[in-house]
Amino acid sequence: MVKAIFRVARGKHLPKVSIIILNWNGKEHLPECLTSLKNQTFQDFETILVDNGSKDGSQQFIKQFFPWVRLVELEENLGFAGGNVAVYRQSMGSFIVTLNNDTVVDIKWLEELVNVADQNPGTGMVASRICSYFDNDTVDSLGMKICLDGMSRGYARGKKFSSLKNVPDDILMPSACAALYRRQLIEQTGFFDESFFAYCEDSDLGLRARIAGWGAKLAVNSVVYHKYSATAGSFSPFKLYLVERNHFWTVLKTFPPILLLLLPLTTLFRYVFQALVTLRGAGSGHMIRQQSDVKACLIAVIRGFWHGLRNPFTMIQKRREFIKKCHPDSFRILRLILKYRMSFSELLDAGD
Repeated sequence: MVKAIFRVARGKHLPKVSIIILNWNGKEHLPECLTSLKNQTFQDFETILVDNGSKDGSQQFIKQFFPWVRLVELEENLGFAGGNVAVYRQSMGSFIVTLNNDTVVDIKWLEELVNVADQNPGTGMVASRICSYFDNDTVDSLGMKICLDGMSRGYARGKKFSSLKNVPDDILMPSACAALYRRQLIEQTGFFDESFFAYCEDSDLGLRARIAGWGAKLAVNSVVYHKYSATAGSFSPFKLYLVERNHFWTVLKTFPPILLLLLPLTTLFRYVFQALVTLRGAGSGHMIRQQSDVKACLIAVIRGFWHGLRNPFTMIQKRREFIKKCHPDSFRILRLILKYRMSFSELLDAGD
């Protein structure tokens, strides 16, 4: 089925951009998201919606009201990473754009995203300015920053965009919530790691791309409004488990040796800091106590730690295979991580 669709499409005009949207029981978000895509000023794109085995009628809804969207129905939930990978070979654009289903995009979103990519041929990844759906001036992400233990987060999250000065256009990597990737980059480095299922797969891909020599930019006028964590919840135990597990896998696959050696120390420091923040009810600790079962969250973090590090050899083997292809300069990657380093205080919204 997949090969047949691809062969037929090759005889037609190849769109410049392939937009891939993952959906899992997100029917309520689809009308706004897809309507905003239909109204784009830049129209040389295809839209592929990957349904991860939804039970809410999403598939029939797309067929009835958005027939211009190419629907790919998966029998099971492969997660964000696996769903994107499953349809990548069906896509035809020279640019691959990932977009969350719980977003609404500005009318010039795609035009601005493509313009930045076209003007910067050495740039393999372009981030959108992602702001809150509920308060359009509140930032969700202006590209990603990273902690010394591998935890990552959107730069300037929670700040008012109108109050920011000198927003840099050079970034470490984009959030896959709304990001453009060159097909050449994906062919060189691989796409998302399917074993991640969801979360941190964009950090893993972003760091692999930087190791391979690709640059990353922010398209500050490419605006997306995001209902943050509408699917998984801000601090659900399942999300905490995946983030904890997957950030360790990202470190094992991509971090320079000196930071690998320091990982026990940086991880211990984060755990202590995180515990204090939660006990004080400050920053993200306040949200955990208000929104979640603290005991369940603690168990999820412990499980994530255990599953992330109990059998590191699979990720180390992936690291070795990638190093053979790219021959990375460890000091250059260390400098990049230090340049875009995020403090644990910023990660946890704990204040200065």
